[in-house]
Amino acid sequence: MDSIPRFQEWRQRIGTQDAPVISVVDDDESLRRSLKNFLRSVGFRVETFASAEEFLTSAQRETTGCLVLDLRMTGMSGLDLLWHLAAANVRVPAVILTAHGDEQIRQRCLGAGAVAFLDKPFRGDALLDAVQTVLR
Repeated sequence: MDSIPRFQEWRQRIGTQDAPVISVVDDDESLRRSLKNFLRSVGFRVETFASAEEFLTSAQRETTGCLVLDLRMTGMSGLDLLWHLAAANVRVPAVILTAHGDEQIRQRCLGAGAVAFLDKPFRGDALLDAVQTVLR
């Protein structure tokens, strides 16, 4: 219940038209849908992608303000996506979500450009804090 006032504060601070686009990249359809609904509920514009490859071929590649992406996905991993973007000189700050993290992989993700690394299951306010950090 402590989170409800924080979500209301987020909703007041973010105007949907001016809000940056958050691109959610995750091969789990139910998690993508949940993240989209949650982030939209506080005012973000959200686009979702079922794979890193789908994100890379989209127009959102150049206009995303923040990536929220799964570490382990079918095909290209979240870490591979960060390396691919860096190699192409595309800097998109990212929040990594994973159920399979350890300190070594966390450090690799942060070194590749991730701003935050959240273990699944994560709390909604932790995700909002991470997104706020990314967008500063």
